Amino acid sequence: MNADRTTGDRTGDTPGADSLTALVLGLLRGPGSEARTILGLAGPPAAGKSTLARHLVAEVERREGPGSAAYLPLDGFHLSAAQLDRLGLGHRKGAPATFDAHGYVALLRRVATERFQDIYVPDFDRDLDEPVAARHVVHPQTRLVVTEGNYLASADRPWPEARRLLRELWYVEADDAVREARLLDRHRTGGRDEATARRWVTGNDHPNGEYVKAGRAVCTRIVRADCLPLPPNGRSVL
Repeated sequence: MNADRTTGDRTGDTPGADSLTALVLGLLRGPGSEARTILGLAGPPAAGKSTLARHLVAEVERREGPGSAAYLPLDGFHLSAAQLDRLGLGHRKGAPATFDAHGYVALLRRVATERFQDIYVPDFDRDLDEPVAARHVVHPQTRLVVTEGNYLASADRPWPEARRLLRELWYVEADDAVREARLLDRHRTGGRDEATARRWVTGNDHPNGEYVKAGRAVCTRIVRADCLPLPPNGRSVL
């Protein structure tokens, strides 16, 4: 995917989960399908990126066989609480500076080029409130990797380097009111009281989301994940 301009046909509000799955299966069977396909999902916090990513991986594995698809979340590259404290960024958890973005790009590059060994992928554990190593794995037979994160469409380095490794980058969007309700629920579930949850949404999640929206135009396709049921206790960091 070109890092600096939109490629392909951009469409909005793709209808239905089956249509989204069909689009992904088309990537696996079209020109360039002999290479491993990496699909990126960008979008603001709580738009439904991780829900859509897990759905696509599960559907491709159901149709193409176990191990044919894998999940690679940016959340696995969130800095630990110890590093956030060292940097004085605990109050900005989820902002661009709180991720090991270069580490993410390095793993994405391995996924794009290495095909003869398992590649282990970290994730974020909401119960621990910390990143964890090797929760997911990309096998040699994996044909599709779905990676998702808030900042994949950002113009700032090193995100354009990541986009060069993607076959397509979809922008997942949801109404701001829906996202706010989801974020408040996440923060309450994570142990914050009502006032603290609202302050976190206003002071941290909202500016992060507005920053993300600026990258919408570079994405290949605009989709909504409203057609998918949200998982209980969603696992995204935000």
